[in-house]
Amino acid sequence: MTLLLIDSASLWYRAYYGMPDTLVSPSGEPINAVKGFLDMTSRLINVYKPSRMALCLDGDWRPSWRVELYPDYKMNRVDEEDGEEEEPDLLTPQIPLILDFFEAAGIPLIGIDDYEADDVIATMAKREPGPTRIVTGDRDLFQLVDDKRDVHVAYLAKGISNHDLVDHEWIAQRYNIPGDRYDLFAMIRGDASDGLPGIRGIGEKGAAEIARSFESMDDVISAAQNADPKLSEKLRKKILANIEYAQIAERLVRCASDIRLPDFDLKIPTKPEKAKYLTQMKEDYGLGASVERLFDALKWR
Repeated sequence: MTLLLIDSASLWYRAYYGMPDTLVSPSGEPINAVKGFLDMTSRLINVYKPSRMALCLDGDWRPSWRVELYPDYKMNRVDEEDGEEEEPDLLTPQIPLILDFFEAAGIPLIGIDDYEADDVIATMAKREPGPTRIVTGDRDLFQLVDDKRDVHVAYLAKGISNHDLVDHEWIAQRYNIPGDRYDLFAMIRGDASDGLPGIRGIGEKGAAEIARSFESMDDVISAAQNADPKLSEKLRKKILANIEYAQIAERLVRCASDIRLPDFDLKIPTKPEKAKYLTQMKEDYGLGASVERLFDALKWR
């Protein structure tokens, strides 16, 4: 009863950059991201053989409550002209096609206003029984790994063929921290891709040192304020110099795992809900082999 949760934006960006933009439909429209997304999904289904599945979406890529906490959140990605997220011109028109395809297939698309896909994934991973496999190229979701509940991350940094299945042992070996403390490590280290500075002056090595000694940001703040000997004077000064950020870091960085979600039937259907529509899409956009591979993976024959 494996549940496959796809961080959709992460996957379609990888699909877009991983496939040549010379791939076009019979009418000349770009379809490289669509074909790549279908192909990558097929391969993931063949590997993990899920019986349940959902595509998770950003209801808002800069939720108001995160921006209130830290106004510069993801400001590095904002297009100065329209205030929206910068996106490749040839990718933008392909996203509705991807969503239309999976909606017609009967695979749930789940996005909640004022929350990111990460928050939807976190809530579902907590709410739904495992095994759960989270598909993403985003390290932020390592915080959701839970060996006891069999929640692991299919991390796509090396591509589909060589992707890592991240568990607590993988995190411990990669970052030299306890596997269940990735969120604390990330709060301190920061994340340039999200415009998050972390505790300024403390890099990955220092963040790992702190995460090995403390279990939460509250513990770290208390240690800095009370000169705990487990915290070096050098690190202590940097934490105190950035105490305001440290105090909001947990709410800012940690995925919301308690958002209200509508009820969805996550079970993969035995056949596509709108077969004729998908056949028409296949023909109109020249998606033949990619659609066939996905149907084979889903056993829709």
